[in-house]
Amino acid sequence: MSPSSSIDASTALYAFFAHPCRHSKSPLMHNAAFQALGLNCRYLAFDVDESRLRGAVEAMRTLNIRGANLSMPNKTAVIPYLDELAPEAELAGAVNTIVNENGRLVGHNTDGVGWLRGIREAGIPLNGEKLTLVGTGGAAKAILATAALRGAGEISVFNRRSRHWQQAEDFVAKLRFHTACNVHLYELNCDDADCLDTLRREISQSVLLANATNVGMGALEGQTWLPDPSFLRPSLAVSDVIYVPAETKLLQIAKSVGCTTQNGAPMVLYQGAIAFHYWTGQEMPLDVVRPLLEM
Repeated sequence: MSPSSSIDASTALYAFFAHPCRHSKSPLMHNAAFQALGLNCRYLAFDVDESRLRGAVEAMRTLNIRGANLSMPNKTAVIPYLDELAPEAELAGAVNTIVNENGRLVGHNTDGVGWLRGIREAGIPLNGEKLTLVGTGGAAKAILATAALRGAGEISVFNRRSRHWQQAEDFVAKLRFHTACNVHLYELNCDDADCLDTLRREISQSVLLANATNVGMGALEGQTWLPDPSFLRPSLAVSDVIYVPAETKLLQIAKSVGCTTQNGAPMVLYQGAIAFHYWTGQEMPLDVVRPLLEM
């Protein structure tokens, strides 16, 4: 039997640590890629919450698990258990990919790089231009860190004022200190005329508007924080990290205005492809994996 169809004493194991874990498409993606390339590897999902995360990470050393992916809140909780952080992971304060380098565990964040690769593939420029992004959660931090390090000249960040506002201010200050990017934080409040004027102004000066919140999915499907279509223009590109549904209310409005649009599926694909390359040194066969994400 070929290595791709059998498990033996040489099979390399990769893992997904999350709670819950059943929703993830990562096992489907990576196992299909391993099989396509004939690699003797398997990727398994393990239901691991924060209380058991330390033990799971130590198991990577003990059992020689070659690599792992994580979802929130494990992305931030895992940091104290690792030996080293790559620059983007350190700046974002989150790790979605672990590489086991002979017992030394290195944390990476491929979310932001995956997002950037997706928008560049779609022909959306971000080379010294201005980006407006809504959200300051895990996905937003990864995107902001990568955009600040790898292309954006200026970023305007909008977020609702909540108990996490100080954390958002601290993160934006961190970006300004550690990168050459000009980053500003503004309040998102659709009931305040001044806030709406600021949102309209910043979007009008940007080449790209990105949603990195959960508004538009799950219980919030069919909703958007965008006040009305007049905030957009045909020359603006609009990105949404959400990929289920494939077209959020924000993207529907943007498409009706004539904007270039992209949902979160490319980000999911490319963050996985980058992790795959870190682990195996090979390129993920995207022609095999892309249909699995219904792209």
